Amino acid sequence: MTLSPLIPHGMHHVTAVTADAPANHAFYVGVLGMRMVKKTVNQDDPTAYHLFFADGAGNPGSDLTFFEWPVPPEEPGNRSISRTSLRVPEGSLSWWADYLAAQGIHTTHSQRAGRASLDFADPEGQRLSLIEGGPGGQTWAASVIPAAHQISGLGPSELTLPSLFPTDRVLTRAYGLTAAGTYPDPASAEHTVHVYQMGDGGPHAELHVRIRPDLAPARPGAGGVHHIALRVHDDQYHDWNAKLGSLGLRTSGEVDRHWFQSIYYREPQGILIELATDGPGFGVDEDADKLGEKLVLAPFLEPRRAQIEAGLKPIG
Repeated sequence: MTLSPLIPHGMHHVTAVTADAPANHAFYVGVLGMRMVKKTVNQDDPTAYHLFFADGAGNPGSDLTFFEWPVPPEEPGNRSISRTSLRVPEGSLSWWADYLAAQGIHTTHSQRAGRASLDFADPEGQRLSLIEGGPGGQTWAASVIPAAHQISGLGPSELTLPSLFPTDRVLTRAYGLTAAGTYPDPASAEHTVHVYQMGDGGPHAELHVRIRPDLAPARPGAGGVHHIALRVHDDQYHDWNAKLGSLGLRTSGEVDRHWFQSIYYREPQGILIELATDGPGFGVDEDADKLGEKLVLAPFLEPRRAQIEAGLKPIG
């Protein structure tokens, strides 16, 4: 029976861009302690790696993924997904501040939507924040991070936009998010960040929309974010496609990504938003204890495996 109403129930994944997959793997596994749960390729560009880093089980809502493209660094700015938050257990921020400092990583402390945030960047300039709270994740025994402090999932993604109205209409009318307050932009207190929540909200189920009409548009590149994905119930997938179509939105239609089902829409200010189901999950083609250990291809790409493998550099 179809569930109601149609509202996403949290972040599903964030997909960013790297120009160096081996170094990217070394940082997210070797420094941040995330598990690579799927090593595959971009299904629309099989010459490029698509790496998935997540909690110990690869649960939906914990995936930070990367396309590898030989592109110059991103020039940050407007009309972009400007920050990705990662959730850690309560009481962990001070441990992470000490740990990242020992790794030579500069951090700053800020407040975002009333939550303490530890802000830093990866080696390519990917803007990251650690926040506490939200649902717990599955720990990974092989992580370099102690279980009590491991990254458990995604927090809010931050969008930087020149104006609020066009995106507000999409988030509230098309996706059913609720406006849930504002806070000053930590980088420029005279500007405002608007909080949108999915369902009952929480750090795993928010988007933060930063309004900065003073900024030039971002130039996409390495260290930037390609798109965000919101979690939808498997039983509602076809209903979502029908709803977005009924609103006259030009979407991708239903796209089978093998590990989940997707619908893509680029909202009026240029942000690519994906809706993704929880299932069938990463266990559909790998044992739980072997996730991410070998190159896995979606079935339609298997006939091209030799050609694809020949074009990829070794990782790990």
